[in-house]
Amino acid sequence: MQRTDKQSALNGNTFHACNAPNRRAFLYAGWLGGAGLTLGQMLQLEAIAGERKGPEPKAKSVIHIYLQGGFPHMDSFDPKPDAPAEYRGILDPVKTTLPGVYFSSHMASTAKVADKLTVVRSMSHTEVDHSRGEHSMFTGYRPSPALVYPSVGSVVAQELGPRDAMPPYICVPNQGSQFLGSGYLSNAAGPFSLGADPARANFSVRDLNLPKGVDVNRFEKRKNWKQMVDQHFAQMESDDSLATMDSFYQRAYDLLASPKARDAFSLKQESAATKELYGMNAWGPVLRPSAGAKFLVARRLVEAGARFVTVTYGAWDTHAFHYRGIEVSMPDLDRAFAGLIQDLDSRGMLDSTLVLVTSEFGRTPKINAGGGRDHWPRVFSIVMAGGGVKRGQVYGASDGLAAEPADSPLSVEDYVTTVYHLLGIDASQSLMSPGDRPQQIVMNGNVAQGLLA
Repeated sequence: MQRTDKQSALNGNTFHACNAPNRRAFLYAGWLGGAGLTLGQMLQLEAIAGERKGPEPKAKSVIHIYLQGGFPHMDSFDPKPDAPAEYRGILDPVKTTLPGVYFSSHMASTAKVADKLTVVRSMSHTEVDHSRGEHSMFTGYRPSPALVYPSVGSVVAQELGPRDAMPPYICVPNQGSQFLGSGYLSNAAGPFSLGADPARANFSVRDLNLPKGVDVNRFEKRKNWKQMVDQHFAQMESDDSLATMDSFYQRAYDLLASPKARDAFSLKQESAATKELYGMNAWGPVLRPSAGAKFLVARRLVEAGARFVTVTYGAWDTHAFHYRGIEVSMPDLDRAFAGLIQDLDSRGMLDSTLVLVTSEFGRTPKINAGGGRDHWPRVFSIVMAGGGVKRGQVYGASDGLAAEPADSPLSVEDYVTTVYHLLGIDASQSLMSPGDRPQQIVMNGNVAQGLLA
């Protein structure tokens, strides 16, 4: 299904109180202003999403955990205990809840929930550069000098629109890559970023409330100004577009007053037991990794209505002193991820929440002279869970050195197409890029049926 770029009409201007209000000035208020997305734009986006057609969705929301820098597959989800020492590394394998399947000792907590996961050991592409690998994994397209493609989160924002009082696409704590953005789509499909690490004691979300200097009374005055302008233009224009826009703004005002949206960004209501499940109390005051807080916020955001939440965690580009670099961050990731899966499952949310753990590529099978591992896209591991994905399986395989796919290689096109399919989006439909040129959401991608429940 071809779509026209209706989003181009959403690029409004900041409303300045010192200027006379006009019909074309969008009112920036609260967190959407900080994201470059007005509330009026958000509601227009929601209306456009009502035209979407696609397969029956299995997943209502996505929590995407992005391990920035290149996550080592042989030291996590695909250990090779029989390989030579310079390949297998120093970590011991541990049994999982799946017969005959092992993870590394740094992933011992996740090993206990392996029966709820699909571990893909055959992810593969050819991009060795970080940014090119990111573009491929986030968009389903190899990089092009002519066009930056939209991330999956941005396509979801455009195709499915907002739900309840939440932005459709959120990045925690920030947009971890330029390719997590809206690409050739309007900024209206871009992510809202928290702007701060939720693990910090003084954590607060930027732009969640009215802008500085704008209290409730001043905001009400702005609403009154807009009403006067609307009445003036209504007398001059005969179509019903003004009434439609008025309904958008009325909904926007309602959203600003939503306590559910504000509370979703806070961990204050979570119990000590839940925080312990995510590993938030496992570290001392000096060394305090933040995976648990980020993952717990992500769960709260999808619970409140967000459709797509990307969490960026860790720095995995370990070209030297590899095992020193991962000795804290990987166990923290392990405990937080296992806690997230258990929490979602116990709340009855896992079947409707697609959880993804990905990186731009893996690390070299052989340890280099500096005790590190370098970039390796030819085969690496990702994890999928919930949201229509089969529970308790290993999909595909790497060879004995974790160097090449040995069975069922998974391309970026097929992986991203499968994610869209689970969300009820037909990846073969077209979006409109600049110059009124239709672009398929994903080209040459097929649903990987072996991943589905």
